[in-house]
Amino acid sequence: MLDANQPATNASAFPKILLEMKLGGGSSGFSARSTNDELALIPLEPSTSSFSIAGGPTFSNGFSSGIGSSFSQDNSFSPLLRDGEDGYNSLSNGTKDDTHGLSGLHNLGNTCFMNSAIQSLVHTPPLVQYFLEDYTCEINKENPLGLQGELAIAFGELLRKLWSSGRTSIAPRAFKSKLSRFAPQFSGYNQHDSQELLAFLLDGLHEDLNRVKEKPYIEAKDADGRPDDEFAEECWNYHKARNDSIIVDKFQGQYKSTLVCPVCNKISVTFDPFMYLSLPLPSTVTRMITVTVFSGTGDVLPMPYTVTVQKNGNCRDLTKALADVCCLKNSETLLLAEVYERRIYRYLTNPIEGLHIIKDEDILVAYRLPVGHEKLLRLEILHSRADRFLVEPQFNINRKLIGCPIVTCIPNDSTAKSDIYAAVSSVLVPFVRAKAHSPDVSAVKLNGNGPSLDGIVLTDNGTTSEEGLSTSRSREDDNAADNELLPFQLSLTDEKGSTRNAIDMDSNRVLGLVIRVLMDWGEKEHGMYNIDHMDVLPEVFKPGFMSKKTRQEAVNLFSCLDAFLKEEPLGPDDMWYCPGCKEHRQASKKLDLWRLPEILVVHLKRFSYSRYMKNKLDTFVNFPIHDLNMSKYVKPTSRGDQHPVYELYAVINHYGGLGGGHYSAYAKLVEEDNWYHFDDSHVSSVNEDEIRRSAAYVLFYRRVGGSSTAANGGPVDIEMVDSLET
Repeated sequence: MLDANQPATNASAFPKILLEMKLGGGSSGFSARSTNDELALIPLEPSTSSFSIAGGPTFSNGFSSGIGSSFSQDNSFSPLLRDGEDGYNSLSNGTKDDTHGLSGLHNLGNTCFMNSAIQSLVHTPPLVQYFLEDYTCEINKENPLGLQGELAIAFGELLRKLWSSGRTSIAPRAFKSKLSRFAPQFSGYNQHDSQELLAFLLDGLHEDLNRVKEKPYIEAKDADGRPDDEFAEECWNYHKARNDSIIVDKFQGQYKSTLVCPVCNKISVTFDPFMYLSLPLPSTVTRMITVTVFSGTGDVLPMPYTVTVQKNGNCRDLTKALADVCCLKNSETLLLAEVYERRIYRYLTNPIEGLHIIKDEDILVAYRLPVGHEKLLRLEILHSRADRFLVEPQFNINRKLIGCPIVTCIPNDSTAKSDIYAAVSSVLVPFVRAKAHSPDVSAVKLNGNGPSLDGIVLTDNGTTSEEGLSTSRSREDDNAADNELLPFQLSLTDEKGSTRNAIDMDSNRVLGLVIRVLMDWGEKEHGMYNIDHMDVLPEVFKPGFMSKKTRQEAVNLFSCLDAFLKEEPLGPDDMWYCPGCKEHRQASKKLDLWRLPEILVVHLKRFSYSRYMKNKLDTFVNFPIHDLNMSKYVKPTSRGDQHPVYELYAVINHYGGLGGGHYSAYAKLVEEDNWYHFDDSHVSSVNEDEIRRSAAYVLFYRRVGGSSTAANGGPVDIEMVDSLET
């Protein structure tokens, strides 16, 4: 249920009117801004963006990171605004003490999403230090992308009140009014995404506090073969020349993006700033696909295999995953196909074709064939139910396909009846019932002596040589063949199995590279072979017990980082224009973290959206509270950066689903080393071991010292270490 508190009384609203009159002198004339929180990384100041998010290196402003009683005991530091409505209008006892930073925020009506983001930011040590000192000299009143400093001033005043002594809760109406002017979508009292608001708020604060009064025009340049260190530093300096603020200093990092064309192998490298890391949960970037693997040589029974592949992967990825799980030999390869209505609907032979074409309800098969099978004739074996009591015209009309097609290969010059029967008999060997004897078609008197597949040797040009076999036949012998000795009846057919033609004794005309035959299944065939093994095949993915169990399995933050940084092909709706091919291609993309900020914000992408469905993932993500070591994920450079070890200090939580929910925040008073739960106006103390919950949505980390506490013999995050070992 969405939460909403009653609005304030009329008496408390009167100072608000005075305040609005006092600040109403400037009109900014801003246009509406929009964002897309599906982006994995928020690019800063893109050329096509309708809003600006700035980034920059982590420079020290000379402020101490300590927060505590050294801050002001009242609200008297160079006051810029006085908002009585945002004063001590509390549901608590209103008594003052020496405690700072433990004031709650009134819920103005579905504003818990805003309150949780504010509490996380006002407990960010560099921001607290900055806004409790005199920052008026950095307010940019000329920036058309900002609010002439009004948003920064409103946030600063709100932060000072929240850090005043006592636990009096605050009604943040003035701040919400300023934020709604900067991002009109947050006006009103509907529920919104806290992470989306956070992005807009940091963007607005940056623009109001940007030290660059006039942004220079800088033309983007290519790397031109220069080293990554040099090109990355140039891109960073160009960005810093246009964006320089406390938000840039503390919150911004840089990542490297590498695109590779799958056709011409053109490589494109760019370096861009980011505001926060938006990490997918592994279950949202991968999918499970079940494929039934058939032996094209009759070695084993068909076996279904379920593999996990990237959602934006291609058929090459699926084939490789299948080859690993089914222990494919070096002399074998896999031929993927989709089966529909008991026949081959299509072959998936294009290795770069995206997996998005495969639907969960499809039926996929793969045939183990010899390497180089493309030079051979492909033999498709379809199956139909035979009714011996119907006359031929009725039989053709009522014939129904059963089972699953089997695919094998025969040499180009071996299309005689005996060759086809021998190949079919070979692939049916695994289906022979235990009480039945495997038929030896090569021993059956077909045309005198029918060649066995064992006597066929494939040459380089796809022709065959037959060793030790007599191939002399006569038309009389062909016509005298005893069809009753055959273990099954075959006929030539089309791709739908709707036609029936007799198989010639000598050779059969082949149109294209495929011969299709139809096998009739009557009482004799069912008595010899067990068709159950190929009659019911699993779908690509069927939701059920296993899928529910998988969704509930816990993951850790490092697996989310691995999924985020893993190379993957772009989606079909996100094609890249290759300057080499002069066409849009589904390039592969690889992200690398190049420069990490002092404050690292991590967004867990719990909400997934598609054309037909919206969903929230409640998967528990095990994240470290101490000693988040990012050394594995950031590229080493010659800059001599500090060791990227971080400590958690705030968490935004989301409870409930998409239709309705509630936000709250955990925040740590760094000087006290104590955690608190900020649930709108209610503030309570919590133990550190209660912080990890499946509701965690946005994580806030601050960089600590040059080495981790674990290296110095301090406390180790045992739960996180255990999760890494599993």
